[in-house]
Amino acid sequence: MNLRESNFHTSLTIWGFTVFCSLFSVLTLGAREYSPTCIHENMRQTPYPQEYHQPYLNPAPLLVPQQMKQADFLQFALSKEKDFSGNTTVVSKPVPWCMFSPHQILSSGTWYWRFRSVSKSGENMAWSPTYSFTITDDILQFVTPSFEVVRKKIVGNSPRLYCFLEDDLKKSRSKIYTHPEYNLMITSGREGLAANYATDTLVSNHVSAMVVQCEKLHTAYTLLQRDVYADKMAQLVRWLLPSPVTDRQIENDFYAGDLAYLLACTYETCYDRFSVKEREQMEQLMERIIKFYKHRFFGGMENHIFDNHLWQFTFRRLLQTSLVLYDKSPEAREFFEYAYELWTCRAPATGFNRDGIWMNGTCYFSANAVSLYYIPSLFAYLTGADFLQHPWYREVGKAMVYSWPPLSRSVGFGDGHEQMNDKPLVIRSAFAEFLARETGDPYSAWYTSIDKRYEMDDEMRLYRMVRSESKKPIAALPADEPKAVWFRDTGEMIANSSMKDYRNNLCLSFHSSPFGSGSHTHSAQNAFNLHYRGVPVYGSTGYYMNFSDAHNLLSYRHTRAHNTLLIDGIGQPFTTRAYGNIVRAFSGEHISYALGDASNAYCGISEYPMWVANFVKQHLEQSVENGFGETPLTLYRRHIFLLHPDKIVIYDEMEAKKPVRWDWLLHSPVKFSIDEQTCKLVTRNEEKQFTSVAQLFSRQDCKITQTDRFVVPPNRENAVRGEVFTNSWHLTASFTPGKRNRILTIIQVQPDGKQAVGIQRDGNLFQCGDWTIEAELDVKKPASLYITNKTNQAVFGYGKSSLLINDKPYRPVDKTASLLFDKIDGSWQIQERMDRKPQLTGSNR
Repeated sequence: MNLRESNFHTSLTIWGFTVFCSLFSVLTLGAREYSPTCIHENMRQTPYPQEYHQPYLNPAPLLVPQQMKQADFLQFALSKEKDFSGNTTVVSKPVPWCMFSPHQILSSGTWYWRFRSVSKSGENMAWSPTYSFTITDDILQFVTPSFEVVRKKIVGNSPRLYCFLEDDLKKSRSKIYTHPEYNLMITSGREGLAANYATDTLVSNHVSAMVVQCEKLHTAYTLLQRDVYADKMAQLVRWLLPSPVTDRQIENDFYAGDLAYLLACTYETCYDRFSVKEREQMEQLMERIIKFYKHRFFGGMENHIFDNHLWQFTFRRLLQTSLVLYDKSPEAREFFEYAYELWTCRAPATGFNRDGIWMNGTCYFSANAVSLYYIPSLFAYLTGADFLQHPWYREVGKAMVYSWPPLSRSVGFGDGHEQMNDKPLVIRSAFAEFLARETGDPYSAWYTSIDKRYEMDDEMRLYRMVRSESKKPIAALPADEPKAVWFRDTGEMIANSSMKDYRNNLCLSFHSSPFGSGSHTHSAQNAFNLHYRGVPVYGSTGYYMNFSDAHNLLSYRHTRAHNTLLIDGIGQPFTTRAYGNIVRAFSGEHISYALGDASNAYCGISEYPMWVANFVKQHLEQSVENGFGETPLTLYRRHIFLLHPDKIVIYDEMEAKKPVRWDWLLHSPVKFSIDEQTCKLVTRNEEKQFTSVAQLFSRQDCKITQTDRFVVPPNRENAVRGEVFTNSWHLTASFTPGKRNRILTIIQVQPDGKQAVGIQRDGNLFQCGDWTIEAELDVKKPASLYITNKTNQAVFGYGKSSLLINDKPYRPVDKTASLLFDKIDGSWQIQERMDRKPQLTGSNR
């Protein structure tokens, strides 16, 4: 597992062999000692960075809340001198947005910054208070050139939309007929040629279909240079131009982006085929769209934690449009500069994410894949810098493989988790192919060797056919491929029994995110999913059709739809305030582990206008009856393990200010067989031929119920993607009310021909095959957990002042630490870890 914290390895000889002891000096704040209102503000209220912020990257962007901009422009000053003297001081030009990138590596030490508002007439307002932050040597570095470099490259450069492919284009044309996608390209081109809107009286209603046809035609024309394709592109626009485009249509960001790109792509490709009047009409319409969205973007996008619609398509489409119009429109020039600065300050994936995983839900990575390929390719060409060296891009190949393994359903969280695809989506395959070709990423190369569906993709086909000469690495997983990966910034841990044996892989995914809930993410802090042979054993439930229907609000993104807890029937609200955090994790050969803290997640109701409006629209309240409201919860920490190869252990610690009912949730695609006396839960998957046995242990009594009904069933009239609705089974273990509770869960998943072993209990001691688990379930005593294996000698300890490693006593540095003795990175090691607090980007209060 890649570890960002500094660590040291001490070699010591113990009992005849060498043990490497890695002691991590991570902050030891407990869950209740560190509870800011939120980690990431939904809409920025706090200037960033300040002294209590730990920057994610060097250089850190300077961000100012939109409401603190008091005039037309903002001007920034940055310096190592508190009085802003000396040669380290940088003063920006006044800009109409609320961000500034230094575009240079900042030397270690304290940096000071401030800003002021400036009017169009040049009147300067007073400087803001001075803020400070610290740069340390361990902060990852990623620096981008200033926009001046971009500006010089753009001038005189033509064509522009795919300028980064021009050097290879001529070579590729000479070999195009032998390319494996040639016939698919021809077929797609014919589909574009078949489009006919000659008799349609309102062509502007068909822009979304037209842009798909345009993309196919553009690819064919660029590669083959046959006039028939370009003429058809021009015809599409000629059908469109007489059709009025309303302001209401432009307010739809997807529509506006599609329309802008349709015009920009055709304008550049077919320029000489249009009359002067037609070009003027196209220019006016493109500029109208840019002007409209400039006011929505400037100040807003850099301050919103993640405006998913605008980032998915609209941002790229408007970037492309402003690039095409750069010489002809001041509005376009300004927007293109803004877009460059926005990407360097807040992208990819929020800018506060170095994990490679998609914080807005695994499925919704696909909606961003084309932008994630196109924009760094364009900016790399315009600047000469490698934008794929950003830490997020360096990890995304691994993240794609773990969050949606080959020949499997998605194991991730968020909207679209229920996708019935038994393998990753086509566009994920296309992005992985791009990444493997451009960076040599071995995970992506392996991924696409199993799933070559990228050949079906139209949007990135031009890239693949032009860059076909570039070589991909050998399609094999790295030899040091970890059993588990901790995605620290986004708050997920994913563990596999064997990724290489992906057809029979047992995959555990665990979610506790500092980003909280909202957008395409769900109220699922401390939730887990478990997949075997590519299908869910236990997983999140419900169906995604839109943001606002009652099923979505109460039976899909609500906490009751996930494998976590309800407190007196109340879940986590839809807000970044409802955050979690994975505070510890290990990846050993025999034990994979994570500790999630969701103590702050059950914090009332959503305050976001969108969610408030959605509840009103459905005539629903965020009430206790509907599972929303304040709770007296003070502690919810979930320890979760994959004991390789086939056992899951969960140890839950819960506390509240007053007695509450603890509702422990588990969801299955098939019905549970329940033995309420022993709290044993059995499910059987006939198609994939396996059985899962889960057993709960606690000092408190519980009542176990199940239902195959949703609180609100999906409305079949809202099904627009060919959804097939099947009922899942929702199990609730309701524990006797109390201020505290501890629950131990042991899960065994076995293929046909093998049986789960019986669990032998003696007080707090549980024997499960070769594994011995000692879990303190008495809430009057400190929580502790001690796991050993008599065959492989692996050991885990938590809350123990002393434990045995190879029959010899060992004293942890701190008894509240989590300790692992296991084979890690090829050698037996002892690792100890205390809590890692999340990196704030908002207020520390």
